[in-house]
Amino acid sequence: MDPEGLEDALDLSRDRSQNQGVYIYQPVKPGKATGERPSKRRKVSSTNNQGQRSDVQCFVPLLNGEENAESSQLRHETYKQLWSAQEHKIQAILEDVDAGVLADVLSFVRENSPETCNGCIPTGLVTVGSNVSSLSRLLSRLNDQLLASGEGGVVVLESGDAPNLKSSLKNIIRAAITNTEGNDGYQKFLTDRAGPRLLGYDLDLLNDYVQRKGTKKLVLALRDSEAFDPGLLMDLLSLFKSWLDRIPFTVLLGISTSVELFEGRLPRACVSLLQGKHFEVQEAGNCVDRIYESLQTDPQGKLWLGRNVTSTLLEKTHDYFQTPEAFSRMVKTSAIIPHVSAFSFADLGFQSNRGDRFCEDLLEAGSPDDVRSLLENDEYLLQEALSHVSAGQQSMQQIFQAVLVIHTCIQHTQQGSKKTNVSDLSVRALSGELNDSQVADDMLATVRTFDSEKLGLLLDSLPKTLPAVLALEDIRADFATLVEANAEFEPLRSEYNINSSVVKTTVVQQRILLSKGKANLSEQDIEYTRIVDRLVGALQEYLTETLIQPQELFMHEAFLFDLRNPLKENFTPRPRFALERALANPFDYLISSTDASGARISAKQPATAILYQLYLESGALVNIHDLWQAFYGVFEGDQGNTCDDRMIMSLFYGALSDLKSFGMVKNSRKKTDHLAKSAWMGL
Repeated sequence: MDPEGLEDALDLSRDRSQNQGVYIYQPVKPGKATGERPSKRRKVSSTNNQGQRSDVQCFVPLLNGEENAESSQLRHETYKQLWSAQEHKIQAILEDVDAGVLADVLSFVRENSPETCNGCIPTGLVTVGSNVSSLSRLLSRLNDQLLASGEGGVVVLESGDAPNLKSSLKNIIRAAITNTEGNDGYQKFLTDRAGPRLLGYDLDLLNDYVQRKGTKKLVLALRDSEAFDPGLLMDLLSLFKSWLDRIPFTVLLGISTSVELFEGRLPRACVSLLQGKHFEVQEAGNCVDRIYESLQTDPQGKLWLGRNVTSTLLEKTHDYFQTPEAFSRMVKTSAIIPHVSAFSFADLGFQSNRGDRFCEDLLEAGSPDDVRSLLENDEYLLQEALSHVSAGQQSMQQIFQAVLVIHTCIQHTQQGSKKTNVSDLSVRALSGELNDSQVADDMLATVRTFDSEKLGLLLDSLPKTLPAVLALEDIRADFATLVEANAEFEPLRSEYNINSSVVKTTVVQQRILLSKGKANLSEQDIEYTRIVDRLVGALQEYLTETLIQPQELFMHEAFLFDLRNPLKENFTPRPRFALERALANPFDYLISSTDASGARISAKQPATAILYQLYLESGALVNIHDLWQAFYGVFEGDQGNTCDDRMIMSLFYGALSDLKSFGMVKNSRKKTDHLAKSAWMGL
């Protein structure tokens, strides 16, 4: 086949630069020539550098160890910057959750004594439910409070540390002394004590320590009290009861089920030794919702969890009764660290699944020069990427501000026991379904029926930072003026309120017909209805403009983590997808100086691409003659009577051979003049 004739038939220029592919391999460091012996390297000890490298590279180097130390350090600093602020907020939430019960328990410990409890042991029953970690936080903070005030301390005893009475007493005494003196102080206390040497489980040791330190309150906390043997628990409490006049014991019992079930397991003689109060710790689900809300709705947030990751985290939390600490660790290990590892090093540049769509949008907007600059100028690409990352972060902040607005409105409109929380609304917003959801429609419909009292509360609760285009301040001012002018009347009602409708009765042919209509509204109610319509219209417009699809934002991969395996999904080659796209849309990879890129099938396209697109339009069996006629018709429609049949036939056979080599077609055993499809696009 004549190459020049082939190019003339396809009307392609001999300039190879116009058909240059997108992917160009340019190695950074040229390797040795084939067969050339590599230069020898002197073996030197690297022990001196290993310590410095471990300090600098806190993360494992990526790219099979080829990542430099600067990139690794940059990833680690980015991780610390992102997570440190989130961790402070999480700790503040946990402290706020525990603040109420901590104050109650501390007050109980300070105010109660055997005298106030009728000679019984002062006992606090702490119900933790599924939030088992909350008791550890509570006891730790209680111990810090008592140590800071010099009143005493907290001794925590686990069921695993109490196999028998002697071991239990020994562990209690050791924990009480080491709480303030440390392990060395405990050994010194045993050796320096005057008098006969006592055994490690003798409570006289604890009595001497209490007298020496002036301890006023010694809290013994059984964190998993339900796992203790009832007989052992009875012996311990009886022994503590006999020492109450010398050692100021206060007992805290952690309960995971209920007080009734726990009391039913104990002997009546054991229950008679206790007197105190019941405390209930907040459930873990509320803490998790608050933590998630804090992470996602931060006005200064830079990174957000996507829909898939959010659904997975919340599903695991509800299914496995995860503690707030476990939820925080899961966010840290499964979201923050993988995201930083995947997208924070500069050597790989910016990768975006929506880059092709962004370029197509620019072309449709008439900006081909910008597209060329994005493909050829790295500095311009970097500037555009950074600007779109900043704009995308602002859009995400606005999305979650809209989520908070909807949640605020729902708190005023939703009745009943079932409440919609921020996490549920966030999942809908991240999937782009919140604006058109039934939740938003019901919320707006309920707002229309509000009287002036409820609407006033709603307007006061809406944030002041909403966009000025909503004219919310004007609505507030007009509403306040109207309410003030009609203060002597009953609450104003809109025409959408159920009390504004009346039932009319008519008699037709001795039949009574009931019809519902609107009552005659006063001037005040008509004006109030206009204000309600303005507010609902402003909210609808605000939600429509703000609640967009986050995945449609260009460069959303940089600030929205929604991938299970980010490195695999972004950098693993997909040869079949690339091949199918190249054949279906060849001018995504080839530069054409004609208008052929606008046509779906054109003679300016490569022959294999033309035949592949015709192949997609056929069924499972393809008649070769029909396929040839369609292929010839493409060139005939473009070149008319000047087309060369032999050249087109050569192109047809070459393209058909390419499709066979790709494994897309094969000879049919049923019909000799047919081809059978062996692959379908996208499958």
